[in-house]
Amino acid sequence: MRIRLESVPVADQDHALRFYTETLGFVKKQDIPMGPGARFLTVVSPEEPDGTELMLEPNGEHPPTKAYKEALYAEGIPQTAFEVDDCRAEHQRLLGLGVEFRSEPVDAGTAVMATFDDTCGNLIMMYEVKSAD
Repeated sequence: MRIRLESVPVADQDHALRFYTETLGFVKKQDIPMGPGARFLTVVSPEEPDGTELMLEPNGEHPPTKAYKEALYAEGIPQTAFEVDDCRAEHQRLLGLGVEFRSEPVDAGTAVMATFDDTCGNLIMMYEVKSAD
């Protein structure tokens, strides 16, 4: 069993695609029409083009999904997490692009992590795994 697809709920796929590609630096992988106003739309890391895909799922306004997203957001719980090589450097890069953070990078023992707003109603955690030495 392998994880090949993860999703984040979004209300506006075009807006989400711009944020996830132009700001975060992901690359569009799939864009398949799925009926009126919806697409099977995924992005991947340019470092792992055949790795796990992130689906920008067009259900951010579906009432149960909207309630779930709002509850997670209000509690400060990230929808998902992305690994980075240097959390503090990535934090500075994203700040320079106007990304709003819920937290500054925090040393959590074996990792450094920070949480940001994806402009689509989701909080996303980024984390750096610290070396054992």
